[in-house]
Amino acid sequence: MGVIYMKILNFGSLNIDYVYSVDHFVQKGETISSSQMNIFSGGKGLNQSTALGRAGAQVFHAGRIGKGGEFLVEQLKEAGANTDLVVLDSQCSTGHAIIQNDAEGDNCILLYGGANQRITKEQIDATLDQFDAGDYLVLQNETSNLPYLMEKAAEKQMKIVLNPSPMDEKIKALPLDKVTLFFVNEIEAAQILGQKELESTQEAAAAFRSMFPQAAVVLTLGSQGSVYIDKDQVIPQKCYKVKAVDTTAAGDTFTGFFVSAISKGKSPKEALDLASRASAIAVSRPGAAPSVPTLDEVENWEFAE
Repeated sequence: MGVIYMKILNFGSLNIDYVYSVDHFVQKGETISSSQMNIFSGGKGLNQSTALGRAGAQVFHAGRIGKGGEFLVEQLKEAGANTDLVVLDSQCSTGHAIIQNDAEGDNCILLYGGANQRITKEQIDATLDQFDAGDYLVLQNETSNLPYLMEKAAEKQMKIVLNPSPMDEKIKALPLDKVTLFFVNEIEAAQILGQKELESTQEAAAAFRSMFPQAAVVLTLGSQGSVYIDKDQVIPQKCYKVKAVDTTAAGDTFTGFFVSAISKGKSPKEALDLASRASAIAVSRPGAAPSVPTLDEVENWEFAE
């Protein structure tokens, strides 16, 4: 018999990304020209499911699309994700994002929720009926009815993974005590902990252990790498430095590869390194979901110091 991995349900956003290449981000009152415009599949949910699928996980994507969003489902299928739980809502538009990429490879994003904000309790109930205790639920802050979804998943004893991006006031209304694993950057971590900023990794570890003793945390630190924190250990991970072309899906790639590795029984240390390599490859390519590498690429990637 082969190894049986836990199922991963990503109940997440599905977006169409309109990406504009600019010298610098547009300022108040300014009109600038774009040297290039591309249309990509995107949304944090889709990006993470793409990463999970390409990392070899048993991932099921649940979500909602509107008019013009059918190609997003095809993208997920090509990445290896099951899309039977995606609902087509003909009464609204598919979620979309307007993304500016500057000359340094950084980005800024304007998001419109569309169908992502029409997730119903009925859809949630029907979806969760397909999963069991111990299965993973991956969430981001781009869909509606998150508190209900988290409460129902916790009742089923699923492992809840939360990336609270884009961070806003709605996060504070979530039952965060149900979260098994947080993925946060320094700003998000400080906001969740009710602090202005994090003084150190040690401070963050102590604060998370105090406030969320049930949870583990992956704290991403940009060029300083990342850190895994749980009640027993703090594991640092270096950043693999590459020439950045587009950072849009870096965090989602990291999340997908980490969760996939953990679901297969890898250690947090092994998962951190795999995720760091995957996100480094992703930022060296244009686009969001299209930039996500496969597991073979990541495992065979030779990093040039």
